[in-house]
Amino acid sequence: MKSNQADFSIENHGSIFLFRMNSPAAVQWVAENVQRDAQFFGDALIVETRYARDLAVGMIADGLEVS
Repeated sequence: MKSNQADFSIENHGSIFLFRMNSPAAVQWVAENVQRDAQFFGDALIVETRYARDLAVGMIADGLEVS
């Protein structure tokens, strides 16, 4: 994980978004706020398009940086 990046990097892939965790704070946030049965692609959290905005807003509200 690189420390000079935002906590999460968000990638739009049309029908899904990938939320890449770039910091220990991001990993902890996912562990505390995402259901255990969530799906991952490598180290990225897979999020349906309809939930991506609200998830990003929640991350920002909790003090994380997203890009």
